[in-house]
Amino acid sequence: MSPTEVTILRELLAADAGTVSGARLARLLGVSRVAVWMQLQKLTRQGFVFEARRSRGYRLVRTPTTLHAALVQAHLSGRPRPPRLVCLDTVDSTNSEAERLLASGAAVPLVILASAQTEGRGRRGRVWHSPPAGNLYSTFVFRPKLEPARLQDFTLWMGLNVCELVSNFARLEPGLKWPNDLLVNGRKAGGMLTEARIDADQIRDLVFGLGLNLNGRTADLPRDLQRTAISLADATGAPLDLNRFAAALIGRVLSAYDQFLEGDYRDKFVALWKRYDVLRGRPVSVTQGTRTVAGTATGIDDEGSLIVRLTSGRTERFRAGEVTLSRESAPVGR
Repeated sequence: MSPTEVTILRELLAADAGTVSGARLARLLGVSRVAVWMQLQKLTRQGFVFEARRSRGYRLVRTPTTLHAALVQAHLSGRPRPPRLVCLDTVDSTNSEAERLLASGAAVPLVILASAQTEGRGRRGRVWHSPPAGNLYSTFVFRPKLEPARLQDFTLWMGLNVCELVSNFARLEPGLKWPNDLLVNGRKAGGMLTEARIDADQIRDLVFGLGLNLNGRTADLPRDLQRTAISLADATGAPLDLNRFAAALIGRVLSAYDQFLEGDYRDKFVALWKRYDVLRGRPVSVTQGTRTVAGTATGIDDEGSLIVRLTSGRTERFRAGEVTLSRESAPVGR
């Protein structure tokens, strides 16, 4: 990804259906108009389609459907401090890549995006199925310098923000299944994994991973997942703009993180939880190790623990566990 590509794409995106003159682009970049044309030819080979209009300039007609770092960055240009962005075709795991970059001294905030994972990671050591079919796998890396206790509802807060983004972007009504599953039409469309590294009594590194079934076909998933999983494209009936969605996701997660740091998110958290909680009032089973209890989910407490009214009438709180809705034959948590 070069600054030149980002500048050209940013100007053409800002023009919407209009045109941008070659002279303007050359002036912004400090190069000749021939150099601008050569850069456009390079972008054309990467899947962009441009229309040249005599005496008017260039118009962006079509963008790639695959992940493109410069295009994501161009969509992000409105942010005052865009994060460092790493885009990969395939990686073992975006969270694992984050660990490697942190070990090499990478600056934060850092965002890693990938189109496919070969060793996607889920909660409790599970494998996260990550096919290269237009889906989006992402990891966000921070160094928050917070007490570990502050992280109790971090994943839920991020999940609620992702739900609202999906609702606004795709015109869907997603839901959040405690503690880390994004559901659409009752089926899993995404999952989250938060990992923290702690020095003494302070969080050193905070890694938030998110896998979203964006444009893949449910029919292409393994047979045992087709009943419980769905892609956003299948839910809407049309593919989403992958790069524009990736930029919107980055902007939303970074804003949510800033609110989390400032500690002024609680009122919005409560409002979003009321809207997106899919468990409240529903019969569930909660498994912790070899112990499974049944009851009715009644919400969460101030620390993000799931509250369940057991069949005995007693109330119990769970800070971790595997939740199964009564109509499910098996847990679908990440």
